[in-house]
Formats: sequence, C-alpha cells, structure tokens
Amino acid sequence: MQSYTVREWDKLVYGDGDGQIHEHFADRLAALAQRSPFSGRGGSGVLEHGRHSLRARGVVGILAARGCSLEILPKIDVAPGESVNHQNAAIRKRLIHMLAVALNLKVDLGSVTDLAWQRETLLEILIRIFCDKLTEAVRKGMPRRYNEQEDDLRALRGGLDVARQFTRHAVNPSRLACRFHELSEDTALNRIMKAAVAHLSRTSRSSANQQRLRELAFVYADIAETPPTALRWNDVVIDRTNRRWQELLGMARLFLQGRYQTTTGGAGQGTALLFEMNTLFEEYVGRLISRALAGTDLSVSLQGGRLFCLSAETTERGLFQTKPDILIRRADTVTHVIDTKWKRISPRIDDPKQGVSQADVYQMMAYAQLYRAPRLTLLYPHHPGLGCEEFVHARHRITGRETILETASIDVANGENVLTRLRRLLIGDEAVVDAMG
Repeated sequence: MQSYTVREWDKLVYGDGDGQIHEHFADRLAALAQRSPFSGRGGSGVLEHGRHSLRARGVVGILAARGCSLEILPKIDVAPGESVNHQNAAIRKRLIHMLAVALNLKVDLGSVTDLAWQRETLLEILIRIFCDKLTEAVRKGMPRRYNEQEDDLRALRGGLDVARQFTRHAVNPSRLACRFHELSEDTALNRIMKAAVAHLSRTSRSSANQQRLRELAFVYADIAETPPTALRWNDVVIDRTNRRWQELLGMARLFLQGRYQTTTGGAGQGTALLFEMNTLFEEYVGRLISRALAGTDLSVSLQGGRLFCLSAETTERGLFQTKPDILIRRADTVTHVIDTKWKRISPRIDDPKQGVSQADVYQMMAYAQLYRAPRLTLLYPHHPGLGCEEFVHARHRITGRETILETASIDVANGENVLTRLRRLLIGDEAVVDAMG
C-alpha cells in the first residue's frame, strides 16, 4: 500500500517522485473525502482536488482507499531544524495529546517508541494504544453482569414463570418454566469492545496491530457480534467496579461513532478517521481551561450561554442563538468570554489587525452586548512568527463600552506547564484588564 503524509493547507503534487502522489490514488482519496460530512457543499472541505495537486484543508486524520492511504497532520510548528520524519512524529504526538484531553482519555504517550512515532500513521498509533490498553484490561478480567434468563429445566432454578408453566407445560409437569439470573460476560460493554476490535481489524494495515487484534478477537469469540449501528451505548454503566474501562469505552466511541470524526466504509470505498481542527482546538482549550481554574472562585462553561441576539416582534420568540466557546463566571456573573480560532494570525508589526476577520470581531461585539463581560478574548494557536511569547498580543477597548477585546495565542506544540501558563493568561492578566477599564 502506498502511504502519503501531508500537513493541513499543504499540497501533494501529482507525479512519481518523492513527496508526490499518483494521480489515480489522488482520485480515490478525493472521492472518499467527498463522502465525509466535513466535505462541505462543494465537496472540498477535506481535500481540494485540483488539476495538478491534492491540497489538504482544515481537517486532519486518515483517509484509506484501495491501495493507498493519506495522513493529514495539523500545521503545528515543532522541532525546527529536525528532519521531516522527526517533525511529523512530534506532530502526531501533540495531536494525540490534544485528542486525549478533548475526549477525556488517559493515554500514556511514553508507551510508544520514538521509532513508532516516526514510522506509523496516526491511525496505527491510536490502534496500538487501544490494543495495549484493552489487552491489559482483559488480563485483569472481563466485566460481567447478571442477565435474566428463561429456560425449561427438570429442577427449579430461580423462580417459576407461572403463566408459561401452565400454558406450555400443563400436560408435562416434568419440565419447569424457570426464570433466573446468570452471571455473563455477554454485556453491552463487551459487545462494544468486540465491535471495535472487528472494525479495527478491517482498518489496520500494520502487521503488528493485526496480530494484536487477532489475539483480542479470540478473547471475545464467545461475545455476541453486534453491528456498530445496533450497539447499546446507553446500557453501559461505568462505576467503581469497572472504572478501568472508562478510557477504553471512550476510545471505542472514537473509532465507532465519535463526535469529531466520521468513519465511512463499504465495499471498495475505504475508511476515514477525520477530525475538524476548529472543533478539536475548541474542546482541547476548553477542557484545559476547566482544569486550570479548578479550585478557584471561577467556573467554566463550554458552549454555554445560548442567549438570543433577536426576538420576534409579535411572539417574542428568540432568533439567532449564540454559543460562545468558553464562558468564565464568578458567582453568576460572566467575567470573560473566549472564542477559539484554529487559524494563524499575523504579528502586529506586519498587520495592525493581525489578520483577524471582521466577522469574528462582529461576533465578539454581539457577545459583549449579550453577556456584559468586561473581557473578551479571541484565542489562536501560537506560531514562531508571533515571537517567543504566547498569550496576549493586543488589547482594544470596544467603542462606547468599558469592555476589552484582546487577541491571544497558546502554543499547542509546548505541553509543559500548560495549566500554569493558562492560569497566567486567565487570572494573572486580570489586573491589567481592570486597569484598562
């Protein structure tokens, strides 16, 4: 299988040379990408299928079609001066870290060797982590629960089903219609794990992962096979007796029905595991901010607020509902509204407006009016062009209001002390904002 890697917003030129892609493979991958919900109205939301090249857009992940696969990595600046393989390895590690935070998963990135980060794709690394965690969990025992059973036995077991006894065995009292509970491993949780193993067995191209998945399939041989669309997710209850399965359930959901990704399939069509970076960045930052402010007098709401911009004149029905990415409150008062944007802004020396779109400013003006917060932040990913310092780059007062609108950045390539750095942005700068107000 031919494997290709490209970073978002970069191109793969058609051809047979290094860093190029065969045109017939590009056609297959573009056709698969067009079936994604992320493809958009014009069908180019994942890949732009040009006459001379294939260009990635703001969606990352894996596309695997017949005979080829394409890995799309986010545009994160890491390891300057290193080889492309080393840089891609570092980006994969940061992307999986972002997924782990956004999906509330505990993933040990140190369990994957440096060589694996360089040689394996994002999907194969995720499959490997899932297999290792699942193998460790089943060694400690598969979860079981009591299921209600009905059977006709010679001796009474459990309780007697009176109605069934006198309708089915009225003339044959040697059989008793029993209803009883039996401890079984055939649970909703185990069916989900089996479905994930089966799905990944059809998806993985790594011989090592295939071996791991065959061993796990043998473990789940006696569990009923259930199509992914028929899995009973709501029947799974995570409590103190099965807490170690929480992360595995989250990873299975990621592969089978995740919020960020879409998996497509079918004979000859291929598979896709895709993540929209705008959504992933928003959830990643939101969860980190919730952790950073834990234990303070501030509370965090993600996708909260939901106030309406307008109301109908006759019915008072709300129109144009708002959903700020992150609201920070002190008691019941909104003190800070944050909207995340996965795009690069310019240094102020190059552009006083930093490339911030007018639509984004209008959006924040609406939030200022509705939520009465004294502080508004447009938060972007940091990049070296902005200098060494992340966080606040510009502050502006909204005309006619005691409200500050600021542009800031966070370095997703730097995972060290990220909670401390966020606290400095959110709390350490409050005095500066108060002084400007």
